[in-house]
Amino acid sequence: MPVLLPSRRFTLAALVVLGLTPAAAEAHAILLASSPAAGGSVPAGQVVMEFRFNSRIDRLRSRLTLTRPDRSQTMLPISDQGSEELLRTTVALTPGTYTIHWQVLAVDGHITRGDVAFTVTGP
Repeated sequence: MPVLLPSRRFTLAALVVLGLTPAAAEAHAILLASSPAAGGSVPAGQVVMEFRFNSRIDRLRSRLTLTRPDRSQTMLPISDQGSEELLRTTVALTPGTYTIHWQVLAVDGHITRGDVAFTVTGP
């Protein structure tokens, strides 16, 4: 059995750790796309919102919270329709600047959060 020098042992350990790091980072649910898009705009009225993630999410334990132009907040209902990577809701909006705060529980047990700010334009 060959004897590894301390510097070789360190290098081997570092390579193993680096090799495992990407897999751990991919375990969390990451927002891939949203509609409305971050910084985007939509016309006033009934707005269908969709948030697509890179992994399956637990809809029952996930949340979508809308912050309105007056800073009031409303938790939005999440539809049970669509793929397991998608959160969908519909809400009536008037012109102004809004933010959706999303919080999802991935099936791996990790919670991730983020915000999507967008503008609703007049008719």
